[in-house]
Amino acid sequence: MDLLQAIVLGIVQGLTEFLPISSSAHLRIVPAFVGWEDPGAAFTAVIQLGTMAAVVLYFRSDLLRIARAWLASLRDRSRRSELDARMGWYLVVGTIPICIFGLAFSDQIETGARDLYIIGTTLIVLGILLLVAEKVSRRDRDIATLTRRDAIIVGFAQALALIPGVSRSGATITAGLFLGFDRVAAARFSFLLSVPAVVLSGAFELRHVIDGSAEGAAGIGPTAVATLLAFISGYASIAFLLRFLTTHTTGVFVAYRVALGVLVLALAASGTIA
Repeated sequence: MDLLQAIVLGIVQGLTEFLPISSSAHLRIVPAFVGWEDPGAAFTAVIQLGTMAAVVLYFRSDLLRIARAWLASLRDRSRRSELDARMGWYLVVGTIPICIFGLAFSDQIETGARDLYIIGTTLIVLGILLLVAEKVSRRDRDIATLTRRDAIIVGFAQALALIPGVSRSGATITAGLFLGFDRVAAARFSFLLSVPAVVLSGAFELRHVIDGSAEGAAGIGPTAVATLLAFISGYASIAFLLRFLTTHTTGVFVAYRVALGVLVLALAASGTIA
């Protein structure tokens, strides 16, 4: 991977990580469109650390408050009823499904799941589910009403994002809407829940990038550049989406997902991309 590819893929990762359009799909599709090699699952997981740094910075006050309350609740059970303490426990519970499935299906995720037909199909299917969620959601719940059951359901939705094309934010926001949360609350919990999962995933794959053993390994230099740009563009993406969802539906993302999915399937079937 040369510097230009690292720059492009870093920006793509940052812009698409928090929008419900699947960053992992775009990191597979963009190279296919321009004739570059697939950067691989390890590269994708590591540069997601850049976008996680962005979400940690953006929500630093919330995360620090949650961490303090959660740690206090370990010593004092009476504090477990507080919203921030409960949120800490919900983040732990919601992260368990993706850890289990990620370890159980790591080989399939890094190989077969990056197939363009799978990506095109999941882009369309999740887009349709997001549209249905928009139509049926009551959107009368805020994040203060979150329960353990909600965290478990959204956590299993996040595990679906192990398949490129599903989208971590897309799956979790869709689940949040089905549970009756308003769009901003669904997105906010989606972003917070992504932190532990992506940090664990990136740390797990980082060793492959460092020793060069990952398929399509990019090397430390290009990976560092891509991670930095993912951080910068990711921060801008978070701020944009939270503002956007206060006054808009997710309809534009649904249309984009379906159109892109159809295009990917058509080009893959014709042999134009491989």
